Amino acid sequence: METLLLPFQFEFMRFAFWGAILLSVPMSLLSCFLILKGWSLMGDAVSHAVLPGIVLAYILGAPLAIGAFFAGLFCAIATGFIAENTRVKQDTVMGIVFSGMFAIGLVMYTAIQSDVHLDHILYGNILGLVRFDLIEVALVAVLVGGGILLRWRDLLLCAFDAAQAKAAGLPVRFLHYALLIALSMTIVSALKSVGIILAISFLIAPGAIAFLLTREFYKMMTVSFLVALSSSFIGVYASFFLNSAPAATIVLVMTVFFIAAFITTQWRQKKMSSSLGSDF
Repeated sequence: METLLLPFQFEFMRFAFWGAILLSVPMSLLSCFLILKGWSLMGDAVSHAVLPGIVLAYILGAPLAIGAFFAGLFCAIATGFIAENTRVKQDTVMGIVFSGMFAIGLVMYTAIQSDVHLDHILYGNILGLVRFDLIEVALVAVLVGGGILLRWRDLLLCAFDAAQAKAAGLPVRFLHYALLIALSMTIVSALKSVGIILAISFLIAPGAIAFLLTREFYKMMTVSFLVALSSSFIGVYASFFLNSAPAATIVLVMTVFFIAAFITTQWRQKKMSSSLGSDF
């Protein structure tokens, strides 16, 4: 028993557990809307586009989180504006914008002489979280999670039928950009924990798993949160004994959950098909 409880005896591990658990709240809820709206690539775009903002903030001596937030927000708004005013499809625009901004960030990153390990921004350093980082993630979890839970019905209608939502008197454009702002805030809060590279997995996998297993949206949000929460806890816990990277281990656990959900769904469909066939 003492061996099983060993990870909880270290403060850096306790901070890692809390960081991953708090991050599960906004990531899992946003994941549901990204899946339904077909915005998976948008999460990828914003997570990569924050790099030039981080480097610029470092050069100016400003907090890295502020630079990341405005860079991600610029990417999201620019993508929406270009897609609305050209014949180019949104996924194509996102691919061009996020790859361009990420390339700019890499050029800037290699050009500066930095004593700060910005590699942690790329790959995360959840074991290096401090109390201030936890407060930052907790604030984002409250703001984003609370906002989504209060307006999830309106956001859902906008995701499925923007024209109907507008006819019903909902502020469609405001909700659209509010969701983009929430996405940028959440990705910024995830930088120190899981990094740019793996943040996209947190934003897609929980919602995708829930989408396979459920038919109702409020159940989808619940399952998505439980998947993110359990994956975060199991991943951090297992990484201690496996001596592996916690963020990568969390994503690996989510991948296992997705495979299990896929197999379960296929089994249900075959069972339903066989039962229908027997009726005839």
